[in-house]
Amino acid sequence: MDNNPLLFFFIYLFICYLIGSFPTSILVSYFLQKIDIREHGSHNAGATNVFRVLGWKPGIFVIVVDVFKGWLPTYFVADSFYNSFPENIFELGLIKILFGFAAVLGHSYTIFANFQGGKGVGTLLGMLIALFPIAIPLCMLIFLFSLIITGYVSVGSILASIFLPISLLTLPLMGVTPPSLSLIIFSLLIPFFVIFTHRANISRLRAGNENKFEKVMVFKKIF
Repeated sequence: MDNNPLLFFFIYLFICYLIGSFPTSILVSYFLQKIDIREHGSHNAGATNVFRVLGWKPGIFVIVVDVFKGWLPTYFVADSFYNSFPENIFELGLIKILFGFAAVLGHSYTIFANFQGGKGVGTLLGMLIALFPIAIPLCMLIFLFSLIITGYVSVGSILASIFLPISLLTLPLMGVTPPSLSLIIFSLLIPFFVIFTHRANISRLRAGNENKFEKVMVFKKIF
């Protein structure tokens, strides 16, 4: 293309924000029950609240779409932009980070619902799957183990985000080539973002009234 790559960079960036802004949980709750999911349960427009209020089938649908919203800009849109401009001013890793994070911000502050979206964990997960395909399965194991032990989605999300940079730094010990420096630096920032978006959950945890998924606490049932 003969056009200014910086101009198209911001156009692509806004497109990624719009992809992330697609209000999956709000639309699903409206079409299924004619309700606003933000007025029920934890009052959060995320997949966890859909699981809690509408059940597991709508919840799975919402989480799959939300994950896809993060994966698409990070993997496909970023590659498309990078390959369209050989004279690119940014490295591919940084483009993936910026495009993916634009989608996460779109989910958390959706333009289609007065900038009141979810916490962005599902969309962030899709972004991270595209960025760190080896480390993320390990982080998901941490999340599932934490969820089974505590029953708290928020605790699992926070612990998994903390484990991500640790796992990336240990990849060379397993003979795996580590990601670029920009991706490692970004992974160090993820726990801060997840903790920030879960500050209300942390307050409820400290107060002892955080919502708990007791059905998944298999060890509680055993013992």
